Amino acid sequence: MTQTIEQNEILLAQPRGFCAGVDRAITIVNQALEKFGAPIYVRHEIVHNQYVVSDLRNRGAIFIEDLAEVPPGATLIFSAHGVPPSIKEEAAQRGFRVFDATCPLVTKVHVEVSKMYQQGFYIVMIGHKGHPEVEGTMGQVKDRISLVEKVEDVQKLQLPLDQPIAYVTQTTLSIDETLDIVAALKNKFPQITQPKKQDICYATQNRQDAVKFMAPQVQLVIVVGSPNSSNSNRLWELSEKLGVKAYMVDDPAQLKEEWFIGVKRVGLTAGASAPEVLAQSIIEKIREFGPRTIKSLDGVTEKTIFQLPKGLNEVVVSKMN
Repeated sequence: MTQTIEQNEILLAQPRGFCAGVDRAITIVNQALEKFGAPIYVRHEIVHNQYVVSDLRNRGAIFIEDLAEVPPGATLIFSAHGVPPSIKEEAAQRGFRVFDATCPLVTKVHVEVSKMYQQGFYIVMIGHKGHPEVEGTMGQVKDRISLVEKVEDVQKLQLPLDQPIAYVTQTTLSIDETLDIVAALKNKFPQITQPKKQDICYATQNRQDAVKFMAPQVQLVIVVGSPNSSNSNRLWELSEKLGVKAYMVDDPAQLKEEWFIGVKRVGLTAGASAPEVLAQSIIEKIREFGPRTIKSLDGVTEKTIFQLPKGLNEVVVSKMN
């Protein structure tokens, strides 16, 4: 009788890694560097991934928070997370050459918030305090907007009864993450107006769905992503919630051999701002701890492509794909 030996495997989530908005933002910086030369100034980290930021910094990108750090006549890029109108106005006054790398899905929410405000709505934003996307979205209006991070925040809201109320969400949250908060809002404000479905980032939801599919098949999940990446943190949290131990890393050196002792199947995913080249280097490091076969799981194939800003139309392949 032939004995079946279970093989050590690494299962790869599909989809994982770069989304269209991140790919577009990085391509904008790469093209600006090639067309105008270093240095290129970027307000805030272009995306929340240390590998990407370090690579672009080495090529001549300078990441700043205060526009006063940018010299006159320089090229300035806004990060994928978006900025409030006050930053755009300041950049125009200072005479910079500006390229806006804001994710088009974030821009949609900005437009929606502005329209709601003009229509007289009081706006509730679901998101994480201090996140640059939240700051950029809430900065689209001068007042009549509140932030909620959890259900308890909804209970504390004291909103005017003589105004219509609407809510929007941070795009890097998923529908699953906001269910309880949305339910609490609808319970407290039955007439609240909800956003269009496409305001939730398709890529965030797809990556979480892929983890839901992968987690029951593995004993350990590795999430490729940086600590300040919202969507990467959500992937880690989701795996843990599903009862599968998970670690988030953004450098192969962070892996520890003891994590993999006795583990037959390892699942690997990557946040929307994590490049595939980094994921592959982490896969190779895992295989140094012991031979494992690689198996790609079934999942959604993303085909979304976003247009580049005018003035950056040449096709340049990102060096981190």
